[in-house]
Amino acid sequence: MSALHELGALDLWRHLHARDVSAVEVAQHFLERIERVDDAHAFVHVDAELALARARAVDDADDRTGLIHGLPFADKDLTQRAGQPATFASRWMAGNVADATDPVAQVLDDAGGVTLGRTAAPELGFAGYTRSALHGPTTLPGHPGLHAGGSSGGAAAAVAQGLLPFAPGSDGGGSIRIPAATCGLVGLKPTRGRIPAQGGVGTIGGLVTAGAIARSVIDVALLTDALIGRVNGVAPHALTLRSPERDDGSLLAAAVRGEGRYRIAVMTGGTPWDETDDVRISPEATAAVDATVAALTAFGHEVGEVALPDASGYPEAFTALWRGGAAAAPIARERRHLLEPLARWIVETSDGLTAGGLARAQLWATAFERRVLAAFAPWDAVLTPATALTPRPLDWYPEDGEADFRHQVLHTPHTSFVNVTGLPAIALPVHRTTEGLPMGVQLIGRPGEEATLLAIGRQLERRIPWPQRVVDAMRP
Repeated sequence: MSALHELGALDLWRHLHARDVSAVEVAQHFLERIERVDDAHAFVHVDAELALARARAVDDADDRTGLIHGLPFADKDLTQRAGQPATFASRWMAGNVADATDPVAQVLDDAGGVTLGRTAAPELGFAGYTRSALHGPTTLPGHPGLHAGGSSGGAAAAVAQGLLPFAPGSDGGGSIRIPAATCGLVGLKPTRGRIPAQGGVGTIGGLVTAGAIARSVIDVALLTDALIGRVNGVAPHALTLRSPERDDGSLLAAAVRGEGRYRIAVMTGGTPWDETDDVRISPEATAAVDATVAALTAFGHEVGEVALPDASGYPEAFTALWRGGAAAAPIARERRHLLEPLARWIVETSDGLTAGGLARAQLWATAFERRVLAAFAPWDAVLTPATALTPRPLDWYPEDGEADFRHQVLHTPHTSFVNVTGLPAIALPVHRTTEGLPMGVQLIGRPGEEATLLAIGRQLERRIPWPQRVVDAMRP
């Protein structure tokens, strides 16, 4: 058997199920590895006592059928777990401890997972990189001068370093796909409503959903099934979105099969941010798309083009929805000085957001969603770059809050509109630059059609076998 951290999550689960190794042994291995290897600062809190107690309970349980029985994971620093730090990566919340566990953490416990601690996020999750005054920056593993992406950057850096076999994240504008693509991993943002515990339904704008990051398509599918809460392959939760075009079979099965021939379009016509920002697609991002098109064509898929529908007004609408979420945060004015520039800019500008302005933004977003769904409907998947630029240097984002936001747009102009429309999307690490930096693409699917994205992703994984070794194995 390979070293535990070199195994994929599904392979590790099989060894646990066969009792080749215990959950305690697995937890001990990864805890030791976190202490020794985490150069990228993926973790902001590790609770070995809690992890080992949980692992012992999993080992002692009669039922070993949990989808992620005995597998280690970590909560993103924006997720609350009773008795654990709950700072949301902000000095405003320093020292706070959660008194309850969020549903998205509980569903992974119920599936047999073993949490080891908390992975890094930017303050309040507002950034497409991972850095906070409270915890410092999370860097691209193997490249300490570059950002790991965000806001689930700690999750991605943990997986890339072999500190976890997979990791849950959350995505409100690209926060799973950006760090996955940056760190050379697979990241899936499910359809709005697909994850009952955190699916975006009932929130302002419906932007944020839980999702999964892993080194392989199969492992992403496994964790996503666990997040859905499947029992014996079925999603029993009344609020789980189901695709009208397929039965409720597991996503893992679809990923393992990796079958089908599909109609896939490359998105043309610019980005939703072109109205306000000078977005430029780098040659490296174009090369990633070109490599994907070549592989898809070789597989026999039909590849064409589809234009992004009219997005006039998108920047104003999206920022209004983003500010609407910030306005709900109970941050007293006298404590706003504790916020970092980006979060302070978003929170303070939310003061001027009126009920009418928020309603108009939501109505615009709904109309835009309908235009995008109509345009994309003939296609099984739509292809874009995951990021427009290569991984960014640590000093690239300005200290001014608004300028910081504008730089994020330039880096990742293709991700947030997928949250606005509620569609599923997967980031795939199909390309490496001449310097060896990961560059990914994004495939956007129809509502509820994660299985199609996983099948296409699995085919690309076979055709363009991206590195799945952990980063420290590739150190000079």
